Amino acid sequence: MPGDRPGLRVWAMAELDLLQIDHLLSDEERQIRSVVAKVVDDRVRPHVARWYEDGSVPVRDLAREFGSLGLLGMHLSGYGCAGASAVSYGLACLELEAGDSGVRSLVSVQGSLAMYAIWRYGSEEQKRRWLPRMAAGEAIGCFGLTEPDHGSDPGSMATRAVRQPGGDWILHGTKMWITNAPVADVAVVWARVPDEGVTGFVVPMDTAGVSAREIRGKMSLRASSTGEIVLDNVRLPADAQLPQARGLKAPLSCLTQARYGIVWGALGAARDCLATAVDYAKSRTQFGKPIGAFQLTQAKLADMAVELATGQLLALHVGRSADANDHRLVPVMVSAGKLNNVREAIAIARQCRTILGANGISDEYPVMRHANNLESVLTYEGTAEIHQLVIGQHLTGESAFA
Repeated sequence: MPGDRPGLRVWAMAELDLLQIDHLLSDEERQIRSVVAKVVDDRVRPHVARWYEDGSVPVRDLAREFGSLGLLGMHLSGYGCAGASAVSYGLACLELEAGDSGVRSLVSVQGSLAMYAIWRYGSEEQKRRWLPRMAAGEAIGCFGLTEPDHGSDPGSMATRAVRQPGGDWILHGTKMWITNAPVADVAVVWARVPDEGVTGFVVPMDTAGVSAREIRGKMSLRASSTGEIVLDNVRLPADAQLPQARGLKAPLSCLTQARYGIVWGALGAARDCLATAVDYAKSRTQFGKPIGAFQLTQAKLADMAVELATGQLLALHVGRSADANDHRLVPVMVSAGKLNNVREAIAIARQCRTILGANGISDEYPVMRHANNLESVLTYEGTAEIHQLVIGQHLTGESAFA
């Protein structure tokens, strides 16, 4: 398909780099980026339009391939994880989302949510049992926080965990919009313990009382497996609890990790749209010359290229800051990055659609697919409004959530 040519991607990486950001990367970071871009060219671009149309994606096949390259939980250390830098992980997210947001979501949920929660808050036994298999792509994970009636307000979750005599737990509740849930082997589920607060549990998906169903009818992120998890009086052993996870800060810290990947990933979708629009503008002739020769078109392309470069600098700064601070991310920086970069990526996708005209809505080009996907990216891991309020609280010292 014209918009999914690997050669166009290679051109875009060079010619759309207005500020020569590539020179700010290390050789190792460029090498990691190239490896991820190559697997996207080989395994995603030739098939993603069909996956999107069919509403299905070969999650397990992709996970095993990504695992063999060390992409799953790549920013974690030990237990089979690669221990890569935050910037390297961000570049990987950018290239994955240049293929499709759903593919990047698969990697983000596996590594930055499910694996990170176990790596950061789990017991040694939990880490040894799950992390090596998840890093290899042999086990798929998901992250059960969002509920049907509690999205932006996870502190009001209705899922409950009750300790039983002898130490076992009984979990009851429903989680909604859970990426990877229909194909997952394990879920990190967050529940409220009466009189104690929020805590996390490692829940094998084959446990009695656990069920997952695929959510159908999505108009966005169709190349991603999304589901509902129902916990019907699920009995878990005492050691299923994440021992270090106490309070809502634990799941929110996992979200910070995933949001960081989005800061980079959204730029991949934007770059793919812009590369497609530039290529189209140079070849599409109207009124006797390429539409790229018209001032209005050039103005659109110039503005989008500047916003793309600005977003890349923002992402790189956040990544370098994380690497300089022992991989700890400052939440307000991540909120600023997600708010700006996703908002600008959607604007770029929509503007690119106008340059392609009627062809912009065709699956022959990736632009409308990216635009639709970015509508979901804008909402998940904290809506734009939530990140505005995070930044607003930082500026004023006043919480708008209470």
